[in-house]
Amino acid sequence: MEARIVNYADDFVICCRGTADQAVTAMRAMMQRLKLTVNEKKTHVCRLPEETFDFLGYTFGRCYSSRTGRAYIGTLPARKKIRRLCESLGALTGRRTLWLEPVELVGRLNCRLVGWANYFRLGPVSRAYRAVDSYVMNRLRQWLCEKHKLPGRGLTRFPDEYLTQKLGLVRLPKRTRNLPWANA
Repeated sequence: MEARIVNYADDFVICCRGTADQAVTAMRAMMQRLKLTVNEKKTHVCRLPEETFDFLGYTFGRCYSSRTGRAYIGTLPARKKIRRLCESLGALTGRRTLWLEPVELVGRLNCRLVGWANYFRLGPVSRAYRAVDSYVMNRLRQWLCEKHKLPGRGLTRFPDEYLTQKLGLVRLPKRTRNLPWANA
C-alpha cells in the first residue's frame, strides 16, 4: 500500500490511491500501539474528486482553472472559515464599537483582514476575497451611518473611495494580483 500522511499537530490526512480501507486499518493499528484514540466523528473516507473534505481551514476538492476551464484537485478557503471571519467582522462593526474613531476601527478591521488573507492565500481565493470584501464594506458603511445617526445605507455618503482612500480600508481582491496561483 502506498500512502502519504499529511499532518499538523494532532490532525492528519492520509492520501492514497484505491487502498483507503487498508490505510484506515493500518492507521487504527498504529494509533492503538501509540495508545492514542481516534476521533470517530472526524474520521471518514473521502473519494476525490467527487467529494470534498476540510483540513486546516481549507476545502480540498475539484477546482476549475479560470484560464482553461480544466478541472484539478485544489484548495479553497472553507465556507465555515469565511462565515466565521464575517461574524468576527460583524462583531467589530457592531453597536458596541460606535465609540471608536473610524480610523481606529478600520485599523482593527485591516488587522483581521490581512491576517486572514495571509493564511488563506493558496488556491483560487478571489471569489472568497470578493465576498468578504463586499461584506466588510457594507458593514463599515452601516457602522458609519449609525455612528453619525444618518438614515439609509450610506452608499452615496460613504463610497468605496472614501472607505479605502480616506479611512484606509484594505481591499482583499487587490491582494491577489501579485499572487499568480491565487487568481480565480
